[in-house]
Amino acid sequence: MRLVALLRGINVGGKTTLPMADLRRIVEGCGYQDVRTYIQSGNVVLTAPDGADPGDVADGLAVAIAAERSPLEPEVVVRTAGQLRTVVDTNPYLRRGEDPKHLHVVFTPGPKAAIGVDDLARFAPEEAVAEGAEIYFFLPGGVGRSPLATEFAKRAKRSGTMRNWRTVTKLAAMAEE
Repeated sequence: MRLVALLRGINVGGKTTLPMADLRRIVEGCGYQDVRTYIQSGNVVLTAPDGADPGDVADGLAVAIAAERSPLEPEVVVRTAGQLRTVVDTNPYLRRGEDPKHLHVVFTPGPKAAIGVDDLARFAPEEAVAEGAEIYFFLPGGVGRSPLATEFAKRAKRSGTMRNWRTVTKLAAMAEE
């Protein structure tokens, strides 16, 4: 079973630095096969035994990383290849023809995502919609200066990890290889 593990806040500087070679070694040490990372921000594609529970995999990886890289305790969110394909296929902003460069997805650890921001209209033209365990963002000015992304991050604390659309589609392709 192919899975994608997404670590929050890895390699953003300071105490959260984790070289991808170390991450691959830790994941392999947990018994997973075919471990590959993508870019330096905590994206891991792996093969787990059939029937593995993504939540258990996420918890196990978080414990293993913390044990080896204390004080690093990243939040880990895991999706199956099929779940990631569904994220790609159901992006409401892509379906309406928006430029993929302006799309982002927050992967939450729970079964039901919540934006947690009141009055989304005040952030126009930026938009966000929660569907299942993901939150899709349309940020035409980019994420770096986004008032909506900033407000979401203030309220969200530790409840998911954001990826740009290019990374989402690349990870989906890697998981399906």
